[in-house]
Amino acid sequence: MAFNNGFPMTYPQMYAQPTYQPQMPQNQGNNAMIWVQGESGAKSYLVAPNTTVVLFDSESQSIYLKSADATGLPSMRVLDYTIRDQKAHNGVFSNPVGDFATKDEMDALRAELEQIKARLKGGPNESAVQRNAE
Repeated sequence: MAFNNGFPMTYPQMYAQPTYQPQMPQNQGNNAMIWVQGESGAKSYLVAPNTTVVLFDSESQSIYLKSADATGLPSMRVLDYTIRDQKAHNGVFSNPVGDFATKDEMDALRAELEQIKARLKGGPNESAVQRNAE
């Protein structure tokens, strides 16, 4: 049986003092856009473990995908974006400028391939004779 002799009983403090933890930004909902100032702002943005956030750069046309793994180790991918002209893109496929073969060119290529196949089917001696004749 313990006796109290009039002095308050004190017990040693058995828990550690809390350390300062930076406060994580609150989730602003699915529709909110998070703006940062440049890549340095994106790098300094805190991300909770097992989370990915989309950060929009207010200084350039960049989007940052910042993630943190289970241990809290961050990684970041940088995307550059361009704004499309609404007249140029109306949802209908338009023929882009580029090097494309016409139907006549494809037919000529097909005929040339058929000739090569016919030569190869003739056997190795026939192919060699035709190559020497050319």
